[in-house]
Amino acid sequence: MGGEPATETVSLEASSPYELRVDHAKNVPESVIKSSLKTGDMGFMHSYTTGSAVDGPGVRVVGWTAGCQFKCLYCHNPDTWNLMNGIPVPLERAVEGVAKYRHGLKVMKGGFTLSGGEPLMQDRFAARLFAAVKEMGVHTALDTNGHLGSRLSDDELKSVDLVLLCIKHMDPQKHLELVGKELGPTLDFAYRLSDHRRPMWLRFVLLPGYTDAEEDVAKMAKFVAGLGICERVDIMPFHQMGRYKWERLGLDYKLNDVEPPTNDVVERVREQFRAEGLVAY
Repeated sequence: MGGEPATETVSLEASSPYELRVDHAKNVPESVIKSSLKTGDMGFMHSYTTGSAVDGPGVRVVGWTAGCQFKCLYCHNPDTWNLMNGIPVPLERAVEGVAKYRHGLKVMKGGFTLSGGEPLMQDRFAARLFAAVKEMGVHTALDTNGHLGSRLSDDELKSVDLVLLCIKHMDPQKHLELVGKELGPTLDFAYRLSDHRRPMWLRFVLLPGYTDAEEDVAKMAKFVAGLGICERVDIMPFHQMGRYKWERLGLDYKLNDVEPPTNDVVERVREQFRAEGLVAY
């Protein structure tokens, strides 16, 4: 299959998702890419990282996919926007990348998280990978912006033990300005998770001047609490660790002058979520 040789020369494991990776699928024929997206026989991965304690419960292996339809102004991995930057990985190899850690993951009450990019850009690959990992008895988590949640059937959602849902903003216009896509599909997915009682953690990026207004945070907290399924809220303060990728990729980075939020602001936002009865970190 076209593209497979690249998987022999490029390590799938990375020390950090902040590694810049580009053009690894550039020689894969278009017909192979289309077939892979349709069947899930092969995925396009940025990397695997091990030992994460921030991408779900316990200690976890995280698979970072390539391809994302959002263009978040604060994205720290813009190299994952383009599917062609991903390493072509046969499904069997992706499964093996988790299987070799399965015993340790169980002992450490951890599991496997599929992140990105946006994993549901490769929904067939994601669904099949989750099913295989779930069969191992390993906890599964999907880190998603929710926009493409309708691509997973109800049965496929059952292979996902936890959804890490990143809702960028509750104001439709501000959401559009922040990521370039409409808010509606993400909220639809959140309501669907609620209807099916699927556990969820909210991931909320705190970006000064964009997402930190008290009224906007209050609206987010009230919405999430109303779902009745949110086990935890992770406040993710903005940082500049991915700025170099924007520069290397020749992208227009609009946040050069934005400072990370102060500790006081982070704590105020946590308290706004806690005021709605949510557990916030």
